Amino acid sequence: METIPAAVARAARDYGTEPALVDPFVRRWNFAELHDEVRTVARALIASGIQAGDRVALWAPNSARWMLAALGVSYAGAVLVPVNTRFTGAEAADVIVRSRARGLIVTGPFLGVDRLASLPAPTLPPFVLPLPHWDAFLDRASLVPAALADSRAAAVREDDVSDILFTSGTTGRSKGAMSAHRQSLGVAQAWATIGGLGVHDRYLVVNPFFHSFGLKAGILACLTSGATVVPQAVFDVPRTLDLIGHERITVLPGPPTLYIGLLDHPARAGLAPTSLRLAVTGAATVPPALVERIRAELGFTTVLTAYGLTEAVVATMCRPGDDTRTVAYTCGRAAAGFSVRISEKDGEVLLRGPNVMLGYLDDPVATADAIDGDGWLHTGDVGTLDERGNLTITDRLKDMYVCGGFNVYPAEVERVLAELPAVAESAVVGVPDDRLGEVGRAYVVARPGHELTAEAVIGWCRDRLAGYKAPRSVEVLPELPHNAGGKVLKYLLRERS
Repeated sequence: METIPAAVARAARDYGTEPALVDPFVRRWNFAELHDEVRTVARALIASGIQAGDRVALWAPNSARWMLAALGVSYAGAVLVPVNTRFTGAEAADVIVRSRARGLIVTGPFLGVDRLASLPAPTLPPFVLPLPHWDAFLDRASLVPAALADSRAAAVREDDVSDILFTSGTTGRSKGAMSAHRQSLGVAQAWATIGGLGVHDRYLVVNPFFHSFGLKAGILACLTSGATVVPQAVFDVPRTLDLIGHERITVLPGPPTLYIGLLDHPARAGLAPTSLRLAVTGAATVPPALVERIRAELGFTTVLTAYGLTEAVVATMCRPGDDTRTVAYTCGRAAAGFSVRISEKDGEVLLRGPNVMLGYLDDPVATADAIDGDGWLHTGDVGTLDERGNLTITDRLKDMYVCGGFNVYPAEVERVLAELPAVAESAVVGVPDDRLGEVGRAYVVARPGHELTAEAVIGWCRDRLAGYKAPRSVEVLPELPHNAGGKVLKYLLRERS
């Protein structure tokens, strides 16, 4: 195993002049240049007072500078603390304070919000770098010799904490999951190997870098395999299609909503991308029809599904060659050194392996609740394993509701709704009912050019499910609320109920 700074140096040796990073229509770096630029960032951080082991928060959307900054933090021997760009100033301040960050790298105004101005002054760490001042920041590198940065990088050990990723906080206060360098690289290498990433791949990373998938199955997967990172700050179908064509994109992972957006957008009419080869999705129901459309209409030769969470990143993954049913109805088999089993007590998915997080930052109680004495991570997801070891997630333990004495798992209902041609996306929650305790309410989004009625949705479900499982009410929405990983924020839907 190796550290992230060592991986940067190794990539420069192994891949040299192969393209490493693209700032579309602005600048390109090969792997040798990437190493030089990352070292420069580390020197500037050291000149700014960042010590080995300090924590540096990074609050910005996907960009080339995000990647350079993140790798520079590691090269300087510091710990990266990515901050969700959807967080309010108060939420971001909470992460900065709880992580005891000594530095903050923050975007300029983004999507109409000045993130830096939204932070209470007392929460600002000693070093603050607004990204618009990037060039002036790099000038500080001249104050620190390259040898000092290299010595900082060489002093990092594989068991040192590389990053602290705060959970999305969908069920309570967010928690900071700590990973070691060996773990962050281990899951990245496993993902890259299964996906067959190599120097001929151009990887469009729309998944947020602040999320475990964008950082580890994105940036680090490319760093370890020689693939090129092409960042996109915000998913926008015309922009994405433009980048696919201009950069000859081959790899484009994302939640099902990303592919649905591409497939159903009028800007795609008449366009037939030929470079795309690998799609990896998950985080929600993936109907077989969608898998086939991704292949047939977008040109992907390989479509895989995977399962992971902040505390483990990538735990299971389908493999190239799996049939459509396996890809659509399962999350694949154990990956990245994980063992998977299902709890006999309640069907919870349990994970154990070298890449389970080190623990939650400053929260031994939550860590002990999540990782039992035998080292099994309790995911909070309910699932099953088939005879080949393929995992199917049936629901979240906390999402299950009881209707008339019967357990209802919303994911089962959502899978049925995904087969209704007019439905682009759906989410089912339990709502109070005087007679039955709880009943289902379905929130659905119609595909462009289609109409949905409550009667049609309920009738479709009643024809395919036991009566207690069918939703009793339906609300059609223009879109569902999602977190950065593409998962529906059901607590927001429950608040509507």
